[in-house]
Amino acid sequence: MEEKKNIYFVSDSHFGVPDYESSLKREKLFVRWLDEIKNDAKEIYFLGDIFDFWFEYKTVVPKGYVRLLGKLAEIADSGIPIYYFKGNHDMWMFDYFPKELGIPLFREPLTKIYNGKKFFIAHGDGIGPGDRGYKLIKKIFSNPVCQWLFARIHPNFAIKLALFLSRKSRYSRGSDDNYFHGEDAPKERLITFAKNKLKEEHFDFFIFGHRHFPIDMIIGNNTRYINIGDWITHFSYVVFDGENLELKKYKHS
Repeated sequence: MEEKKNIYFVSDSHFGVPDYESSLKREKLFVRWLDEIKNDAKEIYFLGDIFDFWFEYKTVVPKGYVRLLGKLAEIADSGIPIYYFKGNHDMWMFDYFPKELGIPLFREPLTKIYNGKKFFIAHGDGIGPGDRGYKLIKKIFSNPVCQWLFARIHPNFAIKLALFLSRKSRYSRGSDDNYFHGEDAPKERLITFAKNKLKEEHFDFFIFGHRHFPIDMIIGNNTRYINIGDWITHFSYVVFDGENLELKKYKHS
């Protein structure tokens, strides 16, 4: 049997929006992609916002996503490591994934070395200069007291409210995520962060989610900045085979 060598990165599928039917269609497509890559995957990284909203009560998890959760369990049980980074839409994941699926959760950036190549891996929210309003909201949402208070709300109302606010928030941003603003533009905070980080230590690859727009560019001394894109409009992902790294789009009919 040929040795599995590919490392995959994917992010921002936001399952749950804009409605049940279209979300389910994308989920089935996503599961089909996972079925294909499991044959040569050495490791798989989910860089956040796979769900548009996720909150775990002690005995309740959000309804739906059974195809995806089942496939993740199957892949993890087969021995392929899966790493899940909490995004800004699914930051309220606690112990369900580690306990039920055997998938570890990460909130902070992670540094990894594969075949001599150094990776900086993160979802990307709250990283870089500016955006103080969001950083404040992030602190509030990450506060254990606020999480405890939210957990007191009945799931039927809490999850419906959270999905409504999430949709309103995204639509209010217009098309900010749908194009590249320019390497030095203030809105490209992750590029600014990566360049500043390179002044401290060298990385071969910076890989982020969050941005929703696929970007692959050289910064610094042959360092590549990669934003994965999303699984809403672009159906994009990243694969590293031990030598080469590619930003690709899933070809589907």
